[in-house]
Amino acid sequence: MTITLRTYQNTLIERTRANFIAGKTSQLLVLPTGGGKTVCFSYMASKAVEKGLRVWILAHRVELLEQISRTLTSFGVAHGMVAPSYLGDRHAQVQVASVFTLVRRMDRYAEPDLIIVDEAHHAISDSTWGKVITAYPQAKLLGVTATPIRLSGEGLGDLFQCMVQGPSMRDLIGLEALSPYRLFAPAGVDLSGVHTRMGDYVRGELEAAVDKPSVTGDAVSHYKRLADGRCAVAFCVSVKHAQNVADQFNASGIVARAIDGAMERDLRSAILAEFAAGKVQVLASCDLISEGFDVPAIEAAILLRPTQSLGLYLQQVGRALRTFPGKTEAIILDHAGNVKRHGLPDEERLWSLDGSVKKRGEKKSEVPVKTCAECFATVSSLATHCGCGYEFPVVERELNQVDGELEEVTEAQAVKARKQEQGKAFTVDDLIAIGRKRGMKRPELWARHVMRARHAKDARRA
Repeated sequence: MTITLRTYQNTLIERTRANFIAGKTSQLLVLPTGGGKTVCFSYMASKAVEKGLRVWILAHRVELLEQISRTLTSFGVAHGMVAPSYLGDRHAQVQVASVFTLVRRMDRYAEPDLIIVDEAHHAISDSTWGKVITAYPQAKLLGVTATPIRLSGEGLGDLFQCMVQGPSMRDLIGLEALSPYRLFAPAGVDLSGVHTRMGDYVRGELEAAVDKPSVTGDAVSHYKRLADGRCAVAFCVSVKHAQNVADQFNASGIVARAIDGAMERDLRSAILAEFAAGKVQVLASCDLISEGFDVPAIEAAILLRPTQSLGLYLQQVGRALRTFPGKTEAIILDHAGNVKRHGLPDEERLWSLDGSVKKRGEKKSEVPVKTCAECFATVSSLATHCGCGYEFPVVERELNQVDGELEEVTEAQAVKARKQEQGKAFTVDDLIAIGRKRGMKRPELWARHVMRARHAKDARRA
């Protein structure tokens, strides 16, 4: 059977339904950017409506609410809108709600049977999200996210009982649901004086470290050399930083606009429309185009905000991976050193409700990526060739000789050793390397099989 994106989506929906039937009242659906999260939960909402159930869909930005509304309409689902400037139908079975507006109006609406939380990594039990969710303990809860991890690195197990994981980012690239990419990592920013608070860098100190003409100038020169003419988003630390970045791009003859979440909605929409039409080449963004924004016209991501948050890093990169007619690949320019901290965007990751990424006891390489000597692209440390055709030289390991006696290795010991070696492999690339060393004919297929088996085992444990 040919596996398609629709196949994955149908499987996710069936697994989610089966979990509810089995008594799981709260679950988290994990699907990368481009996997169709909104389509999946909108379909589930339509089926709930057919059963006479009431559904609340929570989001935190107007752009997300409008995207959800459009998708529900495509499924023929009538719905109300709970947000400033909207006069919604309070009696509709489905309510698409800004969580910050709904928390003040909950008594005006009939109690929900199902609560769906978009971008669920924001949901915390003692937050605004939690106030809405915990007010209706009888309602089933479905969270959806591409990155099931909070900024601080904590998991989401306080709200969700189990996790349903969909295809990986690498799977979606293979299905052409996401764009292939090339990643370049110029010299990073000096963060020696920047402290950490609440799981990420202190913003004021970070702004002082990155908002410098030398750093932005380097970003402009790399854009001209590697992504000239492409529609790009530069991810910035602050509103001031975004404006300074836009100014420096404009001074270099590249049309750029700064954009942020506090900007008036009409102005923000106008800037995004100009960008989608190709009239603006670079958007300098602060806390806006990092999650939930469906702007396929983005062809390049310029990372100027160092972050310790794996989730934020993946959300930012994901904006550039959307497919678009005529788009052959995405370009990622990582001036923030994030790929060194977190690895390549499409590494296979085993998420856990307990927090962060499951390590499986492995010792990760201190240098998970390396740079091509020809085109300077950043690739996995296990890669033998770069996309430009460059072949990485083989580095021979130096062996330290120690005294000792040879011992017979039994079959049981050999099997145990192979299992231990496999257990320490955290990514698909690690497994492929093991498969090649063992002489497998198709190590890629074996590696993916092992990784999917792990996902299934994790799901059963949850």
